Amino acid sequence: MYLSARDSVVLNFNPFMSFNPDPKTEYNDQLVRATNMVSSAVRFMKTLRAGLLEPEVFHLNPAKSDTDGFKKLIRWVPSSLSWYGAYMVNAYPLDMSQYFRLFNSSRIPKQGRDELFTDDKGRHLLVMRNGNMYVFDIVDRDGNLVSPAEIQSHLKYILSDQTPAPAFPLGVLTSENRDTWAGLREKLTAAGNAEDLRTVDSALFCLSLDDESMKDHIHISHNMLHGDGCNRWYDKSFSIILTKDGQAAINFEHSWGDGVAVLRFQNEIFKDTTEKPLVHPSSAPAAVDSAAAVRRLQFKLNSELENGIQKARENFDSAVSKLTIDAMEFKKGGKEQLKKGKLSPDAIAQLAFQMGYLRQYGQTVATYESCSTAAFRHGRTETIRPATIHTKQCAHAFVCQPGQHSVEQLRGMLSECSKYHGQLTKEAAMGQGFDRHLFAMRYLANSKGQTLHSLYSDPAYAAINHNILSTSTLTSPAVSLGGFAPVVPDGFGVGYGVHDDWIGCNVSSYPARNVHEFLQCVHKSLEDIFTVVEGKAIN
Repeated sequence: MYLSARDSVVLNFNPFMSFNPDPKTEYNDQLVRATNMVSSAVRFMKTLRAGLLEPEVFHLNPAKSDTDGFKKLIRWVPSSLSWYGAYMVNAYPLDMSQYFRLFNSSRIPKQGRDELFTDDKGRHLLVMRNGNMYVFDIVDRDGNLVSPAEIQSHLKYILSDQTPAPAFPLGVLTSENRDTWAGLREKLTAAGNAEDLRTVDSALFCLSLDDESMKDHIHISHNMLHGDGCNRWYDKSFSIILTKDGQAAINFEHSWGDGVAVLRFQNEIFKDTTEKPLVHPSSAPAAVDSAAAVRRLQFKLNSELENGIQKARENFDSAVSKLTIDAMEFKKGGKEQLKKGKLSPDAIAQLAFQMGYLRQYGQTVATYESCSTAAFRHGRTETIRPATIHTKQCAHAFVCQPGQHSVEQLRGMLSECSKYHGQLTKEAAMGQGFDRHLFAMRYLANSKGQTLHSLYSDPAYAAINHNILSTSTLTSPAVSLGGFAPVVPDGFGVGYGVHDDWIGCNVSSYPARNVHEFLQCVHKSLEDIFTVVEGKAIN
């Protein structure tokens, strides 16, 4: 699905997740934090490749299964039986087959359908600064982490490099339409750049060092989701972006894997860099010859390639200029209060989006919420469809008929929405959704040249796949906020998190929709819902 899409990966597919700042403020220095993150990323990679990374497990009864005793026991059970042992205590091991594509991987543009490339022999890091591209080794010949003081020295060298920004920055090509980029990449190869492109593709990952400081959350979202287009290589499996003031985020290409794999990496990196940093604000960089160790990539360009880069830049600027992002924090309650009231926090957040949209536009629209299917081998995602007859009835009661129902009746509707949403979530996670099933049947029919079932040409099928509300949730101690662009021109991209005592939303839109007003409506909806949860009447 992802590899065949021809739209730019920027805005359409690549999401971002930003890191919380290091609690020790002096460690948020750009050079210190970059060095620590690169070092921790290599430590994670080595643990992963040695088969020592703790498995991802979904614990339905953590008191029984998420314990040192159980972990010690299950370690000695043969792998053919360990699944059953975990199942006995209601713990479900999750598929981790995506993880190998985290490192040394890139999406390669090809006509019609892209390819994924991985070369786990690559030992170098790709660093971008000011549109220039640099490489140096961060893993030595024996497969060990190069000393952090050396990495710090090399990064310091790059941060102080006076080379001006290139007139034709190559990175912007990765933001182009995939067929266009595939054609230009062939021309880049023909012009004698094959080896340098291979170097970029096989790098462990990309580190983008930005010379700009961030003004606020909105600025961070724009910078981490798209930036200026010149200091990114959007095709890398993931990039760590670090701004001048030490704000950090991951922007990742979506075809190889989903948020769960990237989030696990992000959690581990945050924990490692904050609890066991390898360099400190007082650390001196190693006295090594960074000028010899660091290579700046210099691509051979002809006028056709220069025109292609110029055009890509114009297309990029035009696309991102249309995007608006706004954020909202609801401080009057969160997960704890909802759970006390026996309501699903996710169901209530989704209901607030339905109510907010109804209040703003007077209707119910196709809504998408992603759900991981990692309980299955090679599982990716399934869709939860949060807009239901229950949310419609409840939203109408709250928004259109606020004095016509008793608090008990409204409370009953909230409960009904919560129960039904819980059922849909369970069905999606257990592979019982309908979206991927219908997608697979369509794909199989096309690949066998069979005529499509009339369902696929039904206007209802088109409507439900025009997802005006596209939503995704993540909460983690490492993540400050996440975001993505709308998936349709008249849609919203809703990133949200329900925390213990507050709820956050980071929402994007194009000119067809008013994101600021939408968030005001969502905020009002949450106020009304929590008022009813507290047993009070809404006004």
